[in-house]
Formats: sequence, structure tokens, C-alpha cells
Amino acid sequence: MAKVAFIGLGVMGYPMAGFLKTKGGHDVTVYNRTAEKAQKWAKEYSGHYALTPAEAAKDADFVFACVGNDDDLRSVTIGENGAFSAMKANAIFIDNTTASAKVARELAQIAQDKNIRFMDAPVSGGQAGAENGVLTVMVGAETSDFNEAKPVIEAYARSVGLMGPVGSGQLAKMVNQICIAGIVQGLAEGINFAQKAGLDVEALVEVISKGAAGSWQMENRHKTMDKGEYDFGFAVDWMRKDLSICLDEANNNGALLPMTALVDQFYKEVQGLGGNRWDTSSLLARLQQKK
Repeated sequence: MAKVAFIGLGVMGYPMAGFLKTKGGHDVTVYNRTAEKAQKWAKEYSGHYALTPAEAAKDADFVFACVGNDDDLRSVTIGENGAFSAMKANAIFIDNTTASAKVARELAQIAQDKNIRFMDAPVSGGQAGAENGVLTVMVGAETSDFNEAKPVIEAYARSVGLMGPVGSGQLAKMVNQICIAGIVQGLAEGINFAQKAGLDVEALVEVISKGAAGSWQMENRHKTMDKGEYDFGFAVDWMRKDLSICLDEANNNGALLPMTALVDQFYKEVQGLGGNRWDTSSLLARLQQKK
């Protein structure tokens, strides 16, 4: 059993912290910007809550964070009452936020100066993956730090992989989002075509999902897409944030992302339809608006 802190109890962080307590058996203290949510978690999981990131992180062996973006991450680490101000020497900070590789490297250097270890460890699998404890975790870290933290991370994960030094986890997550963007757009176009052609989408997917066209998105999203249901899942706003990170990094490393840039603009159109919080599969709704 380790002493663990978890900062950020959104739709991902809340169940992730829960698995650290129930499956991992760790002594968990949580912090959330809205204190009532932290209090609710502590009551539900018989854990502890703190009123600041620093208070949560004090004396912890591992400090996890899953917040919104680069600025949120800086706030809970190096801002007023940030976790870095209270972490003990040689503790490990594990960042599950999807953020930039730049901020990961920046915070890793600050952590090193404070004799703290830092890992970027963004996750994939969405809300359902978090709630079922089967997330995929892409880690950027020193090998020794990874080996020490991996058994703890596995409480909420199905797969945990070391991608390279700090920043590599975030780069791997960018690849993940780039691939998803293209797959969802292709699926949206395929289902739209099938509907226009008068095909039974369910019968169609039953066949083609077993071949080369099959994907997680097809298996898990075709029914709701066919029904025009999008009020769940990974929000368009979040996807656009992630794709913006991908496009910024591509500008730095010279990678060409024409499809990603195009799908990002398609998601902008979905936002224009009021779909900010719709699932990413709502790319189909945009096509159905076209004459």
C-alpha cells in the first residue's frame, strides 16, 4: 500500500482515484477545485480529501493529476498552494492530463530542481474506460521511475507502456488522437452513405466489422450514430483541445497533418450545431446537415 494523492476529479479522475483506493488498496487523498466533489468522493470511497493540491500531496509517495489543460496543470503543480511546494523528496508526480509535451518537459525540469520525479502519463479509453478501470496509459519517464510507478498505475489501467523520456507520453497520445480523428470521420461518411443508399446499418456493420474496416469506433459507436444519439462520451470540445495540441506540435516538428486539420474544422462545424458536449462520433450530424 502506498500513500497516494489524486488531483482533479472530473469524469476521468473521479473513477481513476476510486480504483487506486478499491483495486490498488492505497491510502488515497483527493483534491478537486470544487470541494464538494472531493468530499463526495471521500465519503463514497472511505478516503480523504484536501482543500489544496499542496495539502493533498504532502507526504504522498505518488501524486496523480488529471486536469483540463496546460494552464490547469501549471496551476495545481507550481501555482499558489501547488503540489510541488509540498511533495516530499523523491516522490513521483504522475500527470494523466492530456497536455502538451512542452509543459511536461517544463514541469519535469522544475520537479528535478525540487528533487521530485515527474512522469507524463496521458490516458486513452474515455469515460467508459475510466469507469471500468481499463484505460490505456502512455508514459514518458525514466525507466526506473516507470518501473516503480507501473504497479500503482495498473489499478485503473489495462495497458501501461513506456514510450520514452518525459514528453513521449504526450506525443504518443497525440498519435492516438490523430488516428481516432481519421477513423471517426471515415465511419461517419460510411454510415451517412449507407443511410442514403437505404442499407440496414446494423446488418452492414455486422458484416464489415469482421473485416479490414473494423475498429473500436465501429463496434462501439455505430448504433448510436445510426440513431443520431450523441449525448455521452468524449466531448467535441475536448477533442478540439487535443487536436489543437497535435497541430501545434506538428508545426514544431514538421509533420504534415492535412486530414487532422480538416477534421478539426469539421468538429468546429459540429460545435456550431450546438454539439460542444456531444461525443466525437457526432461528425455524422454535420454530414446530415449537408444537402
